[in-house]
Amino acid sequence: MQTERSGLAEIYRDYIACLNEQNWPILGAFVHDDVIHNGQCIGLAGYRAMVERDFAQIPDLRFDIRLLAADPPFVASRLWFDCTPKQDFMGLRIDGRRVSFAENVFYEFRERKIAQVWSVIDKAAIEAQLRTAVPMP
Repeated sequence: MQTERSGLAEIYRDYIACLNEQNWPILGAFVHDDVIHNGQCIGLAGYRAMVERDFAQIPDLRFDIRLLAADPPFVASRLWFDCTPKQDFMGLRIDGRRVSFAENVFYEFRERKIAQVWSVIDKAAIEAQLRTAVPMP
């Protein structure tokens, strides 16, 4: 069981590296063809479009694993972001300001690929930063 846990954790770290490198041609090595994201079946093509859109909206996007736990077939992760969205993000007016926030994500793996994702971004942390931030000139 320990080997299976460490194997799944390593696959996950490789997946995060794939995202950070924006190596879209190999995304299918980590994500199932019929992946479900927050209850919606979006498939591999939809998943790829989602992360490509994230990088287009946030050019300096980088996924930083802060916590990682594996209990096959599940992985839980707390990801940290320190980035500068170009404009609006999650319905919030960012206007190029730098924000930091966490995303708590649970993944279910099937056949050593991500089959289901449950994701929650700490929007309240972003809102708090925007309230205290000095407006851009």
